Amino acid sequence: MHYASITDRLASLGSEKWAVHMEARRRRELGEPIIELTIGEPDLPPHAALITEAIRSMNAGRHRYSNGRGEQSVIDALVRKYARRRPGVTGDNVLCFPGTQTALFAVMLGLVEAGDAVLVGDPLYATYEGVIRATGADHVTVPLRPEHGFHLQAADLERAITPRCRVLLLNTPHNPTGAVLTAQEIAAIGEVCRRHDLWIVSDEVYEELIFDGDFASPFDDPALAERTIVCSSISKSHAAPGFRSGWAIGPAEFTSRLLAVSETMLFGGQPFIADMTAYALDTSLDTSAQMRRAYKRRADLIAARLAGAPGLEPMPPEAGMFILVDVSGTGMSGEAFAWTLLDEEQVAVMPGHAFGAGAGNFVRISLTVPDDKIEEACRRMVAVATRSRLREAKRA
Repeated sequence: MHYASITDRLASLGSEKWAVHMEARRRRELGEPIIELTIGEPDLPPHAALITEAIRSMNAGRHRYSNGRGEQSVIDALVRKYARRRPGVTGDNVLCFPGTQTALFAVMLGLVEAGDAVLVGDPLYATYEGVIRATGADHVTVPLRPEHGFHLQAADLERAITPRCRVLLLNTPHNPTGAVLTAQEIAAIGEVCRRHDLWIVSDEVYEELIFDGDFASPFDDPALAERTIVCSSISKSHAAPGFRSGWAIGPAEFTSRLLAVSETMLFGGQPFIADMTAYALDTSLDTSAQMRRAYKRRADLIAARLAGAPGLEPMPPEAGMFILVDVSGTGMSGEAFAWTLLDEEQVAVMPGHAFGAGAGNFVRISLTVPDDKIEEACRRMVAVATRSRLREAKRA
């Protein structure tokens, strides 16, 4: 039987990247006491007020068909949110989607196709390559260097650009590194994009999880207004990943042209989730503050426990819910270390290669588990690293 080429382009870009996580889940279901430090699912539940609002909305009959752009309640709330950052935003700049992932997928469909290329920092979030390849376009990686704190450098971006490049897919705060770009860095990156007439698609889902300092975005720069599209959601900011509520904010011409793509995919979300999202955006809740404190504390805990451990070098994040650890000093790649840690110590972490070639020597550790499990996982990581170093010494 015939299959479309998209199935070949995405053949190795889906769940295969999450093989360690899937195997850990399988073993846990069989009763093994796995410490799972793989995915970024907040350990804090959504605020009770959000559940109450969703129920109120359903009981009020808000469970019928919606429209392609989004329910007016959430569009208005998004206008209020983004107009505070850049005056002049209206509902014409908004498109609603079920989560950041769907927003990124639709936005890329609207910007690139076969023959085009998308620039993206490496390391990169695991689904980015698939989002790009789904369109038929290729991705061009820009190195995010540890010596620069994994911050994208304008000079590196300039060197990576080819005539086929149409878009820069930017992620700040960054997954998996936790890097947060400054306004000055974004201005320099934006100037490169202006010179080469590139779109900027800015994934800002971790905006509310910066440990120290301020959030900066190309969306806030008037000079970049007509080339920037923001994708985000309430999944991380409000600990509500299962509600699948996200959006894209961009130039009115862009959202108008993309509306037909969105309507073909979805033709509207769930009105009661839109109402809950509007409530979340308009109400001062403490969810993100609680997560910031917990994730910062756990990142510091891991950095302290692994400091000086044989062959392990933690890379403290500036935001988000993950920390990278360089395991190359153990003599193992991130992939080998992750499987060894799972097999020998029943701890599951993500191998860095799932996040690009630039992360091949790293593992990514989720900060969304209690402190005592973090402590125990660190002890087991040190045990694996120590044994590996001893084996290396014997072979030498």
